Amino acid sequence: MNEAIHSLVQKQRDYFYSGETKNISFRQKQLHRLKEAIQRREQDILDALKKDLNKSEHEAFLTEIGFLYAEIKDMLKNVDLWAAPRKEKTPLTHTGTKSIIHKDPYGVTLLIAPWNYPFQLAIAPLIGALGAGNTAIIKPSEMTPNTSSVITELIADTFDEKYVAVVEGDAETAKDLLDENFDYIFFTGSVQVGKKVMEAASKHLTPVTLELGGKSPAIVAKDANIKLAAKRIVWGKFINAGQTCVAPDYILIHEKKRRKFLKYVVHYIQKFYGEDPGRNADYPKIVHEKHVERLAKLLDNDKVYYGGEYNAENRFMEPTVMIDVTQDDQVMQEEIFGPIMPILTYSDEYEVIEQVRNRPNPLALYLFTENKGTEQYILESLSFGGGCVNDTIMHLATPYLPFGGVGESGMGAYHGKFSFDTFTHQKSVLKSTTTFDIPLRYSKSKTSLKALKKMWE
Repeated sequence: MNEAIHSLVQKQRDYFYSGETKNISFRQKQLHRLKEAIQRREQDILDALKKDLNKSEHEAFLTEIGFLYAEIKDMLKNVDLWAAPRKEKTPLTHTGTKSIIHKDPYGVTLLIAPWNYPFQLAIAPLIGALGAGNTAIIKPSEMTPNTSSVITELIADTFDEKYVAVVEGDAETAKDLLDENFDYIFFTGSVQVGKKVMEAASKHLTPVTLELGGKSPAIVAKDANIKLAAKRIVWGKFINAGQTCVAPDYILIHEKKRRKFLKYVVHYIQKFYGEDPGRNADYPKIVHEKHVERLAKLLDNDKVYYGGEYNAENRFMEPTVMIDVTQDDQVMQEEIFGPIMPILTYSDEYEVIEQVRNRPNPLALYLFTENKGTEQYILESLSFGGGCVNDTIMHLATPYLPFGGVGESGMGAYHGKFSFDTFTHQKSVLKSTTTFDIPLRYSKSKTSLKALKKMWE
């Protein structure tokens, strides 16, 4: 047992039991403090993201910071309403009672963040945890050390560790944390690690949210606006050099539209990143040399249509397009999580359904079509976490839609009210009157039984 971590968890549990975090005005005050802390350190956050992943200020603000301001604003505006006890209907059999659902925080929460959006994916669940009245321990990714340091300093300067704390470290530190008995665990990362998190949580029967990933398809129908589809797919695929859990992992395009689609894909790659992305100072880096080497093994030079250059030492891989890809190719055996776009073709819609169903449920699905019938057919036939019609990635940028996976792509959801709900236990309470007592439940007479049956018919 790691005594320092054990002591920290106990300190947070003692503080939670004091009841202070349950007060609505307290929660709102802390969320204000969090927002002000982010605003004060905004440039430090941007600088850290530049050092870790070479994100431009525009991309870093768009994908890491701006979304958090929207989440905090939404939580501040609505937390008093969301946290209020909710009255429910009472059946005839319960005459003389009131049904109430109380919104209880779970208690001490553990938030494990990934490296691809290291600031946003550490703080977004924190907003939900604090808004719901919990304490929190954040474990940032050791793969992005500069951002991890900024998170540690920001939290330490803003909150007492008995309320919110950061524990930095590697996989062994994460294991020590998971050995503790938390009241809720929120994990964002790979399927492989997610399984280990769930296994550890099962030892204490701790509820979990798992935000994982998978091979998310982008389906381009014959009737789609091909130029706009290419533009939005290129943006969604190559933002953060493809290191996005909801990036379009592979493209399924109608065979008669592939040639036109490829023309526009190349056009927008060059427009967004230049003809030589290696010279683009704002093109993001792959997080580690080993990840470049992993990505390189997914390439088939005979199928590379555009790009294909990489340099492990510089953590660089250029936007790459592969054609004539089949389900048996290496690039289709795992989530890519990098700037490689495999393109597969289809001739009939049933082929799309078959190809997607043959894989675990994806975290996201993107459909490009102008036909409502096609839209309805695809959306009703396939199971996926969430997605867009005629766009990519943007569904996760709104606080009004739940974001989460299904099956192997994860469990649970968050953003906006769904973040509040994720970190809240709905405690059901039935309050009975003492002014009278209905005798039906005590009696064993045939008359009473007949009356009960009539009530429930």
